[in-house]
Amino acid sequence: MSRDVYLTGHERVLDHDKIIVSKTDMKGRITYVNEVFCQMAGYTPRQAVGAPHSIVRHPRMPRCVFKLLWDTLAQEREIFAFVNNRASNGDHYWVFAHVTPSRDLDGGIVGYHSSRRSVDRDVVRGVVAPLYEQLWQEEQRHANPKDGMAASLAMVTGLLSQAGKSYDEFIFSL
Repeated sequence: MSRDVYLTGHERVLDHDKIIVSKTDMKGRITYVNEVFCQMAGYTPRQAVGAPHSIVRHPRMPRCVFKLLWDTLAQEREIFAFVNNRASNGDHYWVFAHVTPSRDLDGGIVGYHSSRRSVDRDVVRGVVAPLYEQLWQEEQRHANPKDGMAASLAMVTGLLSQAGKSYDEFIFSL
């Protein structure tokens, strides 16, 4: 599978009655995908399973969003987030993701489960996409990617503090 990043500029739109489902192991390697994942992402199950979930990562998606996601999961909590994904042919698609830890019978975390639904396109156009563009631009200003991610994460926490909202309150207010 090529890791070259090609973008078509064409947006795919997830039907409101469809749900994208994928599961990963603890390191983010895909262990399961449903048919809707394959349709939207443009990968067969054979291509996807075993690959890092980052195969659908859009290159202009702010890294701080994934930092927030992984930090939340490390606290054994679920997270909801808007995500812009990249299909195998370079198309992109926005989703509202719900990611939760998957547990074994003893309660230990064995991986992660993600369900993605369609987004309110007005919210993406009016709030999320412009915010993510600002965060991505901030990340690009720094030569060191970790410094860029820290700077964009500081922007997010500052915006939340200014609004007097937690991350969850902000996401569900959109």
